[in-house]
Amino acid sequence: MTAVDPGRDVTYHRFRFPADLRLGTADGVAAGPDGLVLATPADRLDHTDPHSGDTAGYDAATWTSPVVPVGFAVAELVPSWTADAPSGCWLRVELRGFAGDTATTGWYELGRWAADDTAIHRSSVPGQADDAASVAADTLRVTGATVTGWQVRVTLLRRPDAPAGPVLRTVGVVASTGASTGTPATRAGGAPDGGPVPTPAPVATATGAARGRVLDVPRYAQRLHAGGETRWGGGGDSWCSPTCVSMVLDFWGAGPTPDRYAWVAPPGPRPVVVHAARHCYDHAYVGAGNWAFNTAYAGLHGVDAFVTRLRSLAEAERFVAAGIPLIVSAAFTRGQVPGLDYDTRGHLIVLVGFTADGDPVLNDPYAPDDEGVRRTVPRSAFEAAWQGGSGGVVYVVRPESVPLPPAPAQANW
Repeated sequence: MTAVDPGRDVTYHRFRFPADLRLGTADGVAAGPDGLVLATPADRLDHTDPHSGDTAGYDAATWTSPVVPVGFAVAELVPSWTADAPSGCWLRVELRGFAGDTATTGWYELGRWAADDTAIHRSSVPGQADDAASVAADTLRVTGATVTGWQVRVTLLRRPDAPAGPVLRTVGVVASTGASTGTPATRAGGAPDGGPVPTPAPVATATGAARGRVLDVPRYAQRLHAGGETRWGGGGDSWCSPTCVSMVLDFWGAGPTPDRYAWVAPPGPRPVVVHAARHCYDHAYVGAGNWAFNTAYAGLHGVDAFVTRLRSLAEAERFVAAGIPLIVSAAFTRGQVPGLDYDTRGHLIVLVGFTADGDPVLNDPYAPDDEGVRRTVPRSAFEAAWQGGSGGVVYVVRPESVPLPPAPAQANW
């Protein structure tokens, strides 16, 4: 069982548009009412979709952030964004590492993303590895370079005949010293860095307001879909992430309306989950567990959504106290977490509250029916499975009208 390191270095920073347009370098993008839009194309790009073989021409424009220093040696960077890229449009998101004013890595693609699957097949980009860093689906892992800062570049692409263009609302990155291993569904064994932390970060502590509070998040069982639709990652047994996102969207009353998922035929037990799986699906990873693609899907529904890492359940308590459930990524073996009696190399679960004694209350979608989704588990065992499995990854999904809790001094939200 992995020990939790509450002083681990983790930071999160994001840019909001159109307000932060001038902080970076714009090449063909402009401020629109809801974000950055493709105004005057800066380039023309011919792109061949590797998953269909189709080639199409796109107008392109780019926004590049300033360098964001983080103040420590980074092991991993995970971007996330909210945007719209409707029919005929998509986004390319890239990252590179810096040390001071010097780029210490090249640019790496962390996603080719579209809101639907008509322009391109939404995908991560495999095969990116060199002496400086490598890409594991949604995560940039620093392997041989010194990285103490990062820069993000987002390219907006639109077919010339597209009826509407892409819109970028937010883009952010979580940087951490803690590393996980594997892919979005196979991250077993990854542990926070056990080495010394130069300057331990002040950590948010529990306020007590979360103890005894359980949020009324609806309970959706992914395994209801095990015998149905098998596209988009193999079906219900693999759909933990989109099932969790569907639960949280419906908690906020922000889920898609029935006309959006009327295409699901036969409708099966819960067509909104099939809809979510399709729209979170990563065609390169061949699964629906790409962290950034899940929060980007959530962001299509008028909510704020991003990926970050928390250092402990004490930090998670601050969100529950604020009325915000969290989607957490954990990995464990049978018997490691009493109450979760199965093996998983990577699993998404909704943290909905805490008992009066501080034990986590979960909506675990890996259940045969909705009634079996609600589970209460021992605090220390679950915290170790979460921190050891993903380095404390969470999806934060909430309406803008619901304030985030106060962040710690080394802000990771």
